[in-house]
Amino acid sequence: MVEQAFGSRALQDLRKAAEKAEKPARKSKKDPNAPKRALSAYMFFSQDWRERIKAENPDAGFGEVGKLLGAKWKELDDSEKKPYIEKAARDKERADEAKASYDSKKQSGSGEDEDDEE
Repeated sequence: MVEQAFGSRALQDLRKAAEKAEKPARKSKKDPNAPKRALSAYMFFSQDWRERIKAENPDAGFGEVGKLLGAKWKELDDSEKKPYIEKAARDKERADEAKASYDSKKQSGSGEDEDDEE
C-alpha cells in the first residue's frame, strides 16, 4: 500500500533517510576540570537583584522575573552599571588566567601521554 502511494524508489529513499536520522552525531563530553567561563555584567546584576525582584513580585514565575530583570537593567544608567561592569572585567581576567593555566596543563599532560605510548 505504501509502495503504491510513493513508488518503490521513493520508499527506498525514505528508508535511507530514516536510517541516517536514527544515528545522531556524538557530542564530546565536556571536561569537568575545565575552568568556568567569565560572567557578564548583566549576570552579576541579575545575581544581585533576583531576590529583590522576587520579593517585590512574589507571584512572578521564572520567565517573568527574567523579563523584570531585563527591564530593570535597561533602566540603569552607565554610572549604576559601572560596579557590575568592573566585576565582569575582573571575572574575565580570572577566567583568562584559569583558561591559560588549564590549557598549559592540558598540553603538557598530553605531551607526557604521547611519550608513554612510544
